[in-house]
Amino acid sequence: MEYSILFIITLFLIGFVGSFISGMVGIGGSIIKYPMLLYIPAMIGLSTFTAHEVSGISAIQVLFATIGGVWAYRKSGYLNKTLIIYMGAAILIGSFIGGFGSQDMSEDGINLVYGILATIAAVMMFIPKKGIDDIPLDQVTFNRWIAAFFAFIVGIGAGIVGAAGAFILVPIMLVILKIPTRMTIATSLAITFISSIGSTTGKLMTGQVLFVPAVIMIIASLIASPLGAKYGQKINTKILQGILAVLILGTAIKIWLDFF
Repeated sequence: MEYSILFIITLFLIGFVGSFISGMVGIGGSIIKYPMLLYIPAMIGLSTFTAHEVSGISAIQVLFATIGGVWAYRKSGYLNKTLIIYMGAAILIGSFIGGFGSQDMSEDGINLVYGILATIAAVMMFIPKKGIDDIPLDQVTFNRWIAAFFAFIVGIGAGIVGAAGAFILVPIMLVILKIPTRMTIATSLAITFISSIGSTTGKLMTGQVLFVPAVIMIIASLIASPLGAKYGQKINTKILQGILAVLILGTAIKIWLDFF
């Protein structure tokens, strides 16, 4: 693969934009960067990535994007430690299983899983979420085992596509567990970080990560993700939910159009 200056700049910009948005809305950024990496280099005549290569690059990039986001939220009071422990442990196991097992899947199979996850997440984001942001942070409650169950299932699917699963974890936390928006965003970044350990390990062990593109994306992530997280703390929660809903819906439509 040829790494021209234009190619390196393109990868950096994809990583920067995706990581800024990921820090802002509490996702690892794969739902944005997966289609961008798959389509943008090809559209401007540069080297193209396969679905396996994109999922491998995405996996390792998400690991560093979420580190930056969590660091920015560390003193905010929005990180729910109990939720992080239960969902984090479950999604780590699931994502490792998915990441390791994905080596035998076809590219159409990986894209199919991604499309299904994005569609479910898009539908959930448009379900009304009345009153969740009126709950005081110290009075937030949830069913721990339901949280762990959903995290495990999401982890398997997310590990397959090299995502950390936050784009579907966030709707689950908002709609099913009734977690306030800002706590959901901060906590999902921490859970996504744990998830990305499993999926990244699986991808690395099966040789699905390209070193140079991964390093470029990591650098962009460490710069942009904390900036996005700080900006997201100043935006109205309804706007944050709307941005995430549009991103997920747009990605789902694009994946299905290309799949068929």
